[in-house]
Parts: sequence; structure tokens; C-alpha cells
Amino acid sequence: MFKELQSQRLSLRKLKRRDWEAVSFLRSDPEVNRLVVRPSAETKEDALAFIEKISRGIREEEIFYWAISLKGKEEMVGSICLWNFSVDRLKTEVGYDLHPAFYRKGIMDEAMKKVMSFGFEVLGVKQIEAFTHRDNVGSRRLLEKNDFRWNEARKDQNQLHNVIYEIKK
Repeated sequence: MFKELQSQRLSLRKLKRRDWEAVSFLRSDPEVNRLVVRPSAETKEDALAFIEKISRGIREEEIFYWAISLKGKEEMVGSICLWNFSVDRLKTEVGYDLHPAFYRKGIMDEAMKKVMSFGFEVLGVKQIEAFTHRDNVGSRRLLEKNDFRWNEARKDQNQLHNVIYEIKK
């Protein structure tokens, strides 16, 4: 059921093996990961293993993960995904990252709008959540711009520095 998405400037496409260098950078670069706690992918083998894990998750419809590219270009500049679905598949989590060279250009906002539409209209989810570091001003701004609301009552027990944003249809 995976579907590639297009926006005015972006192609949201399937992750490919040839994206391993971008995956490695996005998951290992200190600036990109300054406020993110996740496994890195410093080697080609690590990146290819991550790509295989994502491909398997897509086949099993456990995750919807898009490589973000500028239209007409193959270079992956970021990623966005819907994952961590509830058992009834009515709630999911959005995750995203972006190469710093593309910060502040509206790229993630454009991608977020397409993925939210896909989640609500195609998948039929009723709620999308986002967990972000309390000090990640850019991420918080992106979420608020897209009508997510900070749920101050909820805590991420695994990472207490995170805040949880939600949007309901």
C-alpha cells in the first residue's frame, strides 16, 4: 500500500539502497542528531541494514517511510515516516530528519503536509503524534505550524527530555 507522494517542490519516494550515504549522514551527523537519541549508521553496512529494516517494515505495512528529494533530483535530502501504529491503526507517530543544508527552506513543512494528508485521508488514522526534544525549537515550530498541540500532561517515559505533540482529525 506504499504510495509515493509529490508536492510542489518535492518527491517523497521509497528509500533505495543507493541512498545509503544520505542515510548514514542523517543518522550519524552530530548536528542532525544533536537533540535526537537513536542508533547511528556510521558505516555503509549499518546504513544498508537500516534500509533493509525499513524496506521490510514497508512490505509488512508497519511503517510508511519516505526519502525526501527535490523534484527532478535523486539526492535524498531528508526523510519522513509514519510508524509506531496503535493496535487498531487509528494512531501513529510521525518522525523526520533533514540535511542541515536544507533547513529553513520550508521543505519539511511541505513534506509534513503531504504525509499528514496521507495518514488521515488514505490510512484513516485519527491521531498523529510527534515526540521531539524540548529544546528542538525548529521541530516544535514545524509541529505547531501544522496544528499539532503540545500535550503537557503526557511524558515520554523512555526519554524524559522529549515533549509530545498531537493532532487529531
